[in-house]
Amino acid sequence: MTRNAEPAGNKVERLNIRVTADEKAMVEQAAALSHTSASGFVLQAALRSAEIALAEETVVYLSDAEWDRFTASLEEPAREIPALKRAMNTPSPFSAD
Repeated sequence: MTRNAEPAGNKVERLNIRVTADEKAMVEQAAALSHTSASGFVLQAALRSAEIALAEETVVYLSDAEWDRFTASLEEPAREIPALKRAMNTPSPFSAD
């Protein structure tokens, strides 16, 4: 499932790649079978691949037991951490206040 972050009319950025004649012919043949341009075909393939790569690095998979432990910990009352409490009560060095 791919999604466009911007409307199609806002496409101003470029990606350039070098390919062999055989690679180009293969992409063009596959694009024709998909009823799209070679650029559109490559873009869709790249976006699918990017989504998979990002998901592998950002999605966490838990077993049923791990999920149960995780959700149980969310239901527990928060514990006080003295150092964190002190940090929250200390003025920020980046604040103008």
